[in-house]
Amino acid sequence: MTFDRSLKIAPSILAADFANFGAEIRAVEAEGADWIHVDVMDGHFVPNISFGPATCAAIRPHIKTVMDVHLMIAPVDPYIDAFAAAGADILTAHIESGPHIHRTLQAIRAAGVKAGVALNPGTPASAVEPLLDMIDLVCVMTVNPGFGGQKFINMTAKIRALREMIKDRGIHIEIDGGVDPTTAPLVAAAGADVLVAGSAVFKGGSVENPAPYGNNINAIRAAVQSGG
Repeated sequence: MTFDRSLKIAPSILAADFANFGAEIRAVEAEGADWIHVDVMDGHFVPNISFGPATCAAIRPHIKTVMDVHLMIAPVDPYIDAFAAAGADILTAHIESGPHIHRTLQAIRAAGVKAGVALNPGTPASAVEPLLDMIDLVCVMTVNPGFGGQKFINMTAKIRALREMIKDRGIHIEIDGGVDPTTAPLVAAAGADVLVAGSAVFKGGSVENPAPYGNNINAIRAAVQSGG
């Protein structure tokens, strides 16, 4: 994974057909997805349960791009090695998930994986400042984590603050929650370069009819390029 700050669309498989993950991933990548985003939820840190390392290992062979694994779990540390072994390219842990985020990021890097840190809407950008030399990505939640399809919370001021803080470091700014052609230009203009989109990518399409996936991805890109 070489770093670049070009716009990347990362469809969240939380919005895909759970019975057909392999084919869904192949279809959405063929239609222009840059990364594949996997939302891991434990029913404890967030009020929902989704996937574990076994699912990640099962879908890994189908992912030709980047497997971006977002750990909405607490505790995180006992599971890092399992998700790394399952083939994650990036593991992102929440700064709010425990008292020792520094140790968590060390463990992710030690497992040979890119390290990300996620911020809930109520957590300020300043929380990341002591961690800048340990991370490859910061994920700004624009919904409260736990469910797909929620209404976008405007975090553009936080994104701008992070972009200023990061300066020329090779750190991605990822946005997760409520991204669509209306909100994407706002976050991209503020400094985001990775946009996670679930229902906004998968709506209207299927494995049998994947063209809407490409249309949806292209609509988000076009909105960013035109500034909305």
